[in-house]
Amino acid sequence: MTKNVIIMGAAGRDFHNFNTFYRDNKSYKVVAFTATQIPNIEGRKYPAKLAGKLYPRGIPILPEEDLEKLIAKHKVDEVVFSYSDVPQQHVMHAAAVVDRAGASFVLLGSKETMIKSKKPVIAITAIRTGCGKSQTTRRVCAVLKEMGKQPVAIRHPMPYGDLSKQISQRFAKLSDLKKHNCTIEEMEEYEPHIKAGTVCYAGVDYAEILKNAEKEADVIVWDGGNNDTPFYKPDLWIVVTDPHRAGHELTYFPGFTNFISADVIVMNKMETADPEDIEELRENISIFNPLATVIEGVSPVFVDDPEVIRGKSVLVVEDGPTLTHGEMRYGAGIVAAQKFGAIDFVDPRPFLKGTLKSTFEKYPNIGPLLPAMGYGDQQIKDLSATINATECDSVVIATPIDLRRIINIKKPSTRVSYELQEIGAPDMTMVISEFFKKKK
Repeated sequence: MTKNVIIMGAAGRDFHNFNTFYRDNKSYKVVAFTATQIPNIEGRKYPAKLAGKLYPRGIPILPEEDLEKLIAKHKVDEVVFSYSDVPQQHVMHAAAVVDRAGASFVLLGSKETMIKSKKPVIAITAIRTGCGKSQTTRRVCAVLKEMGKQPVAIRHPMPYGDLSKQISQRFAKLSDLKKHNCTIEEMEEYEPHIKAGTVCYAGVDYAEILKNAEKEADVIVWDGGNNDTPFYKPDLWIVVTDPHRAGHELTYFPGFTNFISADVIVMNKMETADPEDIEELRENISIFNPLATVIEGVSPVFVDDPEVIRGKSVLVVEDGPTLTHGEMRYGAGIVAAQKFGAIDFVDPRPFLKGTLKSTFEKYPNIGPLLPAMGYGDQQIKDLSATINATECDSVVIATPIDLRRIINIKKPSTRVSYELQEIGAPDMTMVISEFFKKKK
């Protein structure tokens, strides 16, 4: 008998799980996706163009809060949990809700969802959002180029627009960002690759994306997002950890899967972490993944104009996901502002506009800073209005892209940058060289 299925997701892993396991599988009927984490993604449809011949009308994407009603309405047999960067307790809470509603709770494994590439795959993932995975990915690509190899980065999905137009996207120049109508969240991930001269792919159908990327790559570099597991079977799996959140590597899903699966573990941000937290992380590595190669690293911060910070009351604008579901109370912007002599951090809460009010309501533990939420045109407008309404001397921009290229900031501003630097040995060059020796 055909089983009725609901896939719980956040516009990423959920679509991939459908494409790889359910799309042409006549044993199942996916009646709906439910959506959470990302603003304004419910109410859409997974289009027929992507859903395949079994779904000529597409598949509705509905709010997760309606899950129990949907299970009853559609006589659902199985609910598939398909999003990431959540406490393990959250996963089991969802399982209990599904169980109460009378359906089975499912987690698809790597056998069903990882695609095998014809080219070597180096995967970079993390135990939490905001560990430093993006700069680690850029470092890996730089090392590959130094070795005379052509890396192509494939980024974990962020399909927030018209899904039928985002099946397979290629980003090689800045104009491609406009061509594909990218949000701030998308630009933050793609633009650094473009500026480094690395071609980057993303989209919705990762089998199609891989087919296109393999045509121009010597090595596929999986740039994983939201601490998810890789969509492609890794030949070398690098996982980034954060001693500022020591212990999270054991208690988040699927960050713990990444942690115990890693061939290489990067201990990032060593220069700013407390010694006892570093020691806790070392101990957890020795217990749960003692065979992993450990690289120690720092992410020093730089600013283009320190005088904009020194002696000023500043508004710090940080990467959005790191501060929201990543649960960090501060990021590189706060570190830079402290380093270069800010006298005060201005809390933006009294000046919030539009959709940013609901962001702070949903994530009340955000520190005295502003997460750069930019999932759509309205959020970008609200971000601009909030920055310009905030009573401060200057603005510290610590987002992966320069916001001044997107919005008009009417106050003095400076930008923070940061890259991964390894400490001692082994370093990334040694690890990747050894990998290629073994591959041969």
